[in-house]
Amino acid sequence: MLILLPPSEGKAEPEAGAPVELGALAFAEELGGRREAVLDAFDPALRRAPAAAAADVYTGVLFKRLELARVPAKARRQVLIFSALWGVVRPDDRIPHYKFPPKTKLEGIGAPAGYWRPGLAEALPDEEGELIVDMRSGAYTSFWKPKRARLLAVRAFTESDGEPKAVSHMAKASRGDVARALLRAKKAPSDPEGAASLAEAAGLTVELNDGNLDVIV
Repeated sequence: MLILLPPSEGKAEPEAGAPVELGALAFAEELGGRREAVLDAFDPALRRAPAAAAADVYTGVLFKRLELARVPAKARRQVLIFSALWGVVRPDDRIPHYKFPPKTKLEGIGAPAGYWRPGLAEALPDEEGELIVDMRSGAYTSFWKPKRARLLAVRAFTESDGEPKAVSHMAKASRGDVARALLRAKKAPSDPEGAASLAEAAGLTVELNDGNLDVIV
């Protein structure tokens, strides 16, 4: 199982610590050159800024509900956090504070989604039958999509007059709740039904619909 997350708009700013080490980030061999180019075009000073674990830098609603610090280290490696600046990082990768919206276009780089797509297609695992749980927001879903693995998107709905209605304000919290349930499980789910069962066991009301895990809030 892999869990795909977006970054959060809210970020903590590390006050001290060694700067980012690009060679130590996830998939450095495949993505290192692209990260160098984006940093050069965006803000080279970020190479010298204090860095901390991505799990501590990202502080938005999803991450607060997920509580990555309480997730076992082995399970944290099942999490990939997408980013317009880094492409993708793992929770324990050390990064500085930054602000780089996913629609930002840089000279020589262009739109982040198109820029990162070839590198991510080369780097990210995409095994037949593997379960990938997608909790990314819309801007990041176009960065990468698996061609062989089984993709399960997590959405949030409320019921109005007996009909489901998508809710954006609760989606991040609901995704954090689902991610927490899956990552703290003794055994990771291998299929959508297993993911739904773990979410239900955690007290969530969910439904499986055409490749989506819908949380009813």
